Amino acid sequence: MEAVLAKYENKINAFSEFLEDLPDTKEPVWILGARYNVKTEKSELLSDVRSRLWFTYRKKFSPIGGTGPSSDTGWGCMLRCGQMILAQALLCWRLGRDWRWGQEGGEPVEYTRILHSFLDRKDCCYSIHQMAQMGVGEGKSVGEWYGPNTVAQVLKKLALFDDWNSLAMYVSMDNTVVIEDIKTLCRQPGWGRRRAGACGWGEMFATTNPVEPGSSQTPGKHVTSCPHPHSHSEWRPLLLIIPLRMGINHINPVYIQAIKECFKMPQSLGMLGGKPNLAYYFIGFIGEYGGGNTSAFHIPESSAHGLVPPAGEELIYLDPHTTQAAVESEPGISVDDQSYHCQRTPRRMKAMSLDPSVALGFFCKKEEDFDSWCNLVQQEILKKRNLRMFELVEKHPPHWPPFVPPTKPDVQTTGAEFIESTDKLFESEEEFEILNV
Repeated sequence: MEAVLAKYENKINAFSEFLEDLPDTKEPVWILGARYNVKTEKSELLSDVRSRLWFTYRKKFSPIGGTGPSSDTGWGCMLRCGQMILAQALLCWRLGRDWRWGQEGGEPVEYTRILHSFLDRKDCCYSIHQMAQMGVGEGKSVGEWYGPNTVAQVLKKLALFDDWNSLAMYVSMDNTVVIEDIKTLCRQPGWGRRRAGACGWGEMFATTNPVEPGSSQTPGKHVTSCPHPHSHSEWRPLLLIIPLRMGINHINPVYIQAIKECFKMPQSLGMLGGKPNLAYYFIGFIGEYGGGNTSAFHIPESSAHGLVPPAGEELIYLDPHTTQAAVESEPGISVDDQSYHCQRTPRRMKAMSLDPSVALGFFCKKEEDFDSWCNLVQQEILKKRNLRMFELVEKHPPHWPPFVPPTKPDVQTTGAEFIESTDKLFESEEEFEILNV
């Protein structure tokens, strides 16, 4: 009955958005580094959006902590957005950026395993249970609303228990990305030989055939920076989160074009943000300055001086504010995943309506991807803006505490018990860079 009601609710939402279809525009649409023409590639664009894992409010899951809430409606939207940006990194890592959901032959086993790690169960590594209780260590009570930086810090700690993926997660501090620290973090030897077993999964799943780079790619449209992983690489895949505040009460318009440039990068995972107390997962944008010039920044002089950008500037996002019934499943068994993909036209909002507190996300599977990202940041953001969103520096600032790569606490756990004593697990603040928000 609950599943029927959830599907009915989604159809109502879809009907209410019927008049909000993608505009019939000549302007390019960018989705996580992939460029589309709405007039000629609308079906491909919508397939790309549908293939992103969509996490929303859920109800009737087991109470968090045993006696806590059994629904996250009203408070869990930023946690769900954090799940979405992390899930996109895992999809790139395990399946490749060009993978699409719903193809003939069924879904790969890696997809099932990724989805299982986000189910609403206390023994799933990135469940709402794990995130809410790990947030207690960040000063957030269960049921309290999170900001982008807090959810990034929670995911950074939970990722230490995910031995299967072993992502190197870096959350920038003081608007500064330190290349030396990231390379220290990602070059830790022997990471590929870690035994699986985190998040209640036990032994490793069998793997599917590798994704051939470019196999389903149209030149100039899709991204190929995230092919199937090679387990013996000495570079740990990097999930880079950059929390930012780009204004006081409202976003400063000078940052809008720089945000859009980040969406164009092949390493883009999108952005966490939204409106006050309404979190969204932003995956792209529509509209360009200068009549569609996408090769470089082209900002009118009036906008450079702080005036409002053109009215057509819109961000595309996935909205977690739909309450669905929790899905029950056992590890290793396929999940009814229809409710985990947004099968309607994605929502849009004016760029100038964005709350100034955001967090940018990027995924670099290989060291070459990270080096390429650094070059793009230098060329398209740092050298072409009077007001920078963040700094990219080669060396660790001497006035900062020494950088120590975080390590998994020495405990035996299946991924459920560790959240109940976070104060003991993470006593040293030097292991985690805590932003002052």
